[in-house]
Amino acid sequence: MSTPRSRLFSAVLIAIASMAIGIIVASRFNLGPASLAQAPQMPAMNSAPISGNLTATTFRDIAQAQTAMVVNIRTESQQNNQLEGFGGDDFFRRFFGPGQGQPQQQPREETVRSAGTGFVIDASGLILTNNHVVEDATTIEVHFFGDDARDTYEARVLGRDSLTDSALLELVEKPVGELPVATFGDSSQMAPGDWVMAIGNPFSLGHTVTVGVVSAIGRPFPAARGRSTDMLQTDAAINPGNSGGPLLNIRGEVVGMNTAIVSNRQANVGVGFAVPINIVRDLLEELRSGKVTRGVIGVTIVDVAREGYEDLGLDAPRGAVVSTVGAGGPADQAEMEPGDVIVAFDGEAIDTTRDLQTRVVSTRPGTTVPVEVIRNGERLTLNVTIGELDLDAENEPVVASAEEVSEGFGMTLQDLTPATSRRLGVPGDTEGAVVVNVERGGTSEESDVRPGDVVLSVNRVDVTSASEATTQLNGIESGRTAFLLVQRGETRVFLQVLKE
Repeated sequence: MSTPRSRLFSAVLIAIASMAIGIIVASRFNLGPASLAQAPQMPAMNSAPISGNLTATTFRDIAQAQTAMVVNIRTESQQNNQLEGFGGDDFFRRFFGPGQGQPQQQPREETVRSAGTGFVIDASGLILTNNHVVEDATTIEVHFFGDDARDTYEARVLGRDSLTDSALLELVEKPVGELPVATFGDSSQMAPGDWVMAIGNPFSLGHTVTVGVVSAIGRPFPAARGRSTDMLQTDAAINPGNSGGPLLNIRGEVVGMNTAIVSNRQANVGVGFAVPINIVRDLLEELRSGKVTRGVIGVTIVDVAREGYEDLGLDAPRGAVVSTVGAGGPADQAEMEPGDVIVAFDGEAIDTTRDLQTRVVSTRPGTTVPVEVIRNGERLTLNVTIGELDLDAENEPVVASAEEVSEGFGMTLQDLTPATSRRLGVPGDTEGAVVVNVERGGTSEESDVRPGDVVLSVNRVDVTSASEATTQLNGIESGRTAFLLVQRGETRVFLQVLKE
């Protein structure tokens, strides 16, 4: 947004140009065209080992050298019923919803003002921040350290990525002269106990520094349903408004982008999270192009249970068990089935679901990849052509199931009738036993068995009634695992349920 001072100088420039006076006027502002970024270079990353001793001025020196490249971000957006508190900066509410006892408001359009932080990564005026800071913003203003609070500069979004909660901004108008630019460190070098500094705009107070250590690395943080991003955890104080600011090592290099906190009454309690900068750096070109593209194979997966893995044909509880296969998706077209255990992807072993997710999302859509699965004890290779991930489609709301107390495996079964089939939306020719109750806290609930699921087979033996399903379940020894194939709406799901 132009300030009164910028408009004044713009008017002066116009007047001078109209008088054809050939002199250069040095003003505070350099108003540019719609796109100012001209093929910026990928920020260099310093991977040299961190060494040396802390001194009495270490953190003072970092603050003095690096604060200038950090910017405060103010946004406006039009929203319905924005919750009080963090406003647009409350990352956790996006996943967990409002707390109990909060009043329900009638939907109404209102202008919501929020604050966050960012940091300059290129002299052309590129700024990194969190996606949730600028998501749905109609106005974005940037304020530089040392400027009058009224001096702000308009920015626009070049690209956003919800999975890493990152966004790349471009200044539409910027100060004349060379902008201070961040230096990138190597986030893969960070370890618990390493000193770090956070710089940000907590509670809109302006540029603020806090110091702490890396508390943990590789901390999974929910980014979408069934997906997470590995974070750096830190006890450096991070509060609402710090989102999007840098986390710096003791050389003053950016090793993370502050993203979220575990809070108590909206205040810091020493548990903050930052996206490792290596992850964001790898996405910069795609963010600049306006779109981040990731792979998907169209399955839902769970880790192999520690009990009963031998019955899946495995010699260890490793791999990713396919629960569902999306109709018409890449895995379906490759003839993957619920119950398959994915043990290798493109020649690399898969130990956990996180291994598989990491490899799939980093594979370019359209690539055909060999995927090795164990099916009924036999090792098969399926050639899967990777599709394109659509996070919006994946994040459609899930309706929670009811919970009732029952016996046995913690579920109660009834015969499936034609009327029940129609009500559940399962195919008309489905035969099996419908789950009518799931015991709260039981092994069935823990394994994602839901009321309305129709059990089609138990340990790969087809069942057509509740009595047949019960007979098969009763024949399983305590401490062993039942492998259930269930019909859930129009989708077949493979589940692993431990018998207590």
